[in-house]
Amino acid sequence: MPVTLEVRDFIATVTLNRPEAMNAIDPESAAQLHEAWNEISVRKDVRVGILTGAGERAFCTGADLKKTMPPAESFAELHFGSRAGLPPVSTLQTPKPMIAAINGFALGGGLEMAMLCDIRIAASTAVFGLPEVCIGSIPAGGGTQRLVRAVGQSDAMLLLLTGERIDAQEALRIGLVSRVVAPPDLASAARSIAQRIASNAPLAVVTAKRLAQVGRELPLTAGLELEQQSFGNLRDSDDRIEGRRAFAEKRAPSFQGR
Repeated sequence: MPVTLEVRDFIATVTLNRPEAMNAIDPESAAQLHEAWNEISVRKDVRVGILTGAGERAFCTGADLKKTMPPAESFAELHFGSRAGLPPVSTLQTPKPMIAAINGFALGGGLEMAMLCDIRIAASTAVFGLPEVCIGSIPAGGGTQRLVRAVGQSDAMLLLLTGERIDAQEALRIGLVSRVVAPPDLASAARSIAQRIASNAPLAVVTAKRLAQVGRELPLTAGLELEQQSFGNLRDSDDRIEGRRAFAEKRAPSFQGR
């Protein structure tokens, strides 16, 4: 299968499984990615997800150009007509936290997929880039919007307009990734972060993620008001009561997500 999903200990690991094609996205893998994201969103035994690539060379190198050449239909016909298919991968959303474990090349749509995730960590051998302008296109999977929000105007423009590649240390410097680890340590480092998230109260984690995402688009006063409303919604939840009780009793809490 071009995409695999494994769930263990409240953690879902989604693996792009086309190492022979540098884990490039073809129509079948795009469809399976949508299925994986939907499954993560609804499964009660999943609290956090990890996205990674199979093999050692690539996280994802974007669209498989051999299988996704421009169709004969116009853009409008393709996206709004009777042959309109799945929404683009850039629309993937889940209320649960997602971690990108970037194990190699993250180029074009691959980098855009990594930016869909809430946390990004990279192997020291990872390489990043949005080379679309070099072939007469643009990173239209969210790249022009998410990159500026992730790293700021100047660094984003440098990558967007030159199409150049950067290594993991430069990605760390500009804030594109949070951590860089040795390649053999990447899977365990991602899982360690996921375990820490999964051990926390699920409702609080989902709420914190939503507030952080929505708050970027709101004035500060509106964001603070929404934060207080959300705090009120959580105040009397079973998990918050359990958290306070466990703290008083000096034991680990047992959260149930309610």
